[in-house]
Amino acid sequence: MGPRVEYIPEPEPLPGELETRKLKRRVATVALGLGVVALIAAFAPGLGEVRDRLADAQPAWLLLAVALELGSCLSYVLMFKPVFCRRMTWRSSYELGMSELAAGSLVPASGAAGLALGAWALRKSGMAAEDIARRSVAFFVLKSGTNFVAVAVLGILMFAGLGPDLSPLLTLLPAILSIATIGLVALAPQLTGRVTRGPRWVTASFAALDQGVRESGRILQRREWKVIAGSLGYWAFDNAVLWATFHAFGESPPITLILMGYLIGQLGGLLPIPGGIGGIDGGLIGTLIVYGVPAAPTAAAVFAYRVILFWLPLVLGGIAFAQLRRGLEDPERADLCDPLRRPVRRNRTRVAI
Repeated sequence: MGPRVEYIPEPEPLPGELETRKLKRRVATVALGLGVVALIAAFAPGLGEVRDRLADAQPAWLLLAVALELGSCLSYVLMFKPVFCRRMTWRSSYELGMSELAAGSLVPASGAAGLALGAWALRKSGMAAEDIARRSVAFFVLKSGTNFVAVAVLGILMFAGLGPDLSPLLTLLPAILSIATIGLVALAPQLTGRVTRGPRWVTASFAALDQGVRESGRILQRREWKVIAGSLGYWAFDNAVLWATFHAFGESPPITLILMGYLIGQLGGLLPIPGGIGGIDGGLIGTLIVYGVPAAPTAAAVFAYRVILFWLPLVLGGIAFAQLRRGLEDPERADLCDPLRRPVRRNRTRVAI
């Protein structure tokens, strides 16, 4: 009787930027960066008022800020399942969503690294690559769309007289740019659907954008309350973290300034800097000061906000990622995406035993 033949799936490699060795290096880099910022705040001349603010921090407000950041993370998880796979369990949605947030805290770039990790996990669990690409674009559009809508609405309201009196350059102009961006995204299927020539990666990218925007429209037409609530919660709770850290240091600027400063300042997160050190921080501090918030409490509040924004998703997401990797190696676990998941999967190699 010949040898028994068993099929074993080839392992799906992690994206290069998410290899364990590189992630450990990024954690060390970001921790060192935050430490350097803390040393500068503690010893650099001319920052006495910032040091006084940090020394007088109110722990209750900082604890509230941590709780609010947890709310933002859970809102991300809430919208993950209905966008990617409504059949997966909330356990899987939590592990995937929190893993993405952990990766995003190390390489912000508007969450691109987190989506890459999620795509790897979903591909490894058996989801087709074209489905992952389409739904990843839809998730990004739905998650980011809240920011642009908020800038448009808030900018118009502030221009009309809500909150402090500011220049139209700080109110109406951001609103117009946001409306233009929303319009371009809405027209993306008509524009990108005509790109049929060029390098394969270009046509594939435009096709994914086309299908992703259409998918986001279909999700909204289904009136998926979890997606809408998750997107709003992810944005609102994160704004509230910054609001709470300002109160922790004895400052309470108008909420309109915090919201608009947050929305524009977060553009610094587009830079692929480990932990967003310098990009997000500089964008937030600079924007809020331009909007008239005092410099010393702004620096203290943003520093506390960034520490919370980095460490909470990283710790919780790191634990979730460890659980996710064990689940991906367990052929009996059928809850990751498809309840029909079986030990035999795609990309199989034949091994005689």
